[in-house]
Amino acid sequence: MIDPLSYRDAGVDIDAGDALVERIKPLARRTLREGVLAGIGGFGALFELPTRYREPVLVSGTDGVGTKLRLAFALGRHDTVGIDLVAMSVNDILVQGAEPLFFLDYIACGKLDVDTAAQVVGGIAAGCERAGCALIGGETAEMPGMYPEGEYDLAGFAVGVVEKSALIDGSAVAPGDAVIGLASSGAHSNGYSLLRRVLERAFGTITPERLTHELDGRPLADVVMAPTRIYVRPVRALLARMPVLGMAHITGGGLLENVPRVLPAHCQAVLERERWPRPALFDWLAREGAIASEEMHRVFNCGIGFVLIVRAQAAAEAIACLRDEGEAAWQIGEIVARPAGAPGTVVR
Repeated sequence: MIDPLSYRDAGVDIDAGDALVERIKPLARRTLREGVLAGIGGFGALFELPTRYREPVLVSGTDGVGTKLRLAFALGRHDTVGIDLVAMSVNDILVQGAEPLFFLDYIACGKLDVDTAAQVVGGIAAGCERAGCALIGGETAEMPGMYPEGEYDLAGFAVGVVEKSALIDGSAVAPGDAVIGLASSGAHSNGYSLLRRVLERAFGTITPERLTHELDGRPLADVVMAPTRIYVRPVRALLARMPVLGMAHITGGGLLENVPRVLPAHCQAVLERERWPRPALFDWLAREGAIASEEMHRVFNCGIGFVLIVRAQAAAEAIACLRDEGEAAWQIGEIVARPAGAPGTVVR
């Protein structure tokens, strides 16, 4: 006779997975919106397109949180990385003018910790509420031997919709247009491999006790774990009031690599560094890591998390509208004719 084996003996706890589903159902219910026909619990989620769209175009985006998760593990903070997860996808699809409709998440771990996973999903639900989209489904994969104890990975997928005639692709951008920057909440979810190297150089092993140094009146641990800002509501409010020619979400690649993605080949964005306040985090990183200015602008958002391009005569009204919606915004530069062989964006 041999001892019988179960799935739990192999490292997968079905009961824990069921317990997590029950914990997250009320979180998902808070995010319900028009169009949801069936959400969490089925094999597939159902969503009906809003009838107010005459020629609806679906816009999709997927992303993760990257190595910011390593700080979450080291600091024991799991309640905001879900906001990061949602933000990275919904801000991306917002660039083309899309209204986010629904979001799905994927959590993978070696051994499921229900409390930790519930904190993560709580953040995902909070992000969906901020973006006005429904948390409609997802997957939690418990895979023994694939991840170290206490660690997990996250991925997310957002779907939005935009009227075909209202798609924003940057093709109408021209020299003379104004570049508007919206404030970031910190490093968002990009550049964290370099950010962690700077932390390790300054403090050694990263622990909550070692990241109490204050920047802008907050402990460094709070500053580096601040969740990515979600720009959906203020930007959509602006789109309802005036035309926007192009938009860029400042993610991996920073200002230098992301702004050119929405510019015609004959256009260059010239950004003036003194036109926006750079948060203390980026000055600290540059100093402690001896990071060159160009590298800073290629890796980090440096205080600007989202960029919009409008006609010069509309810039003041656009900034006023964004500020009315609670966003800090500045005209940070202009579009000029791009010299032959020149980069798409320069920061002076």
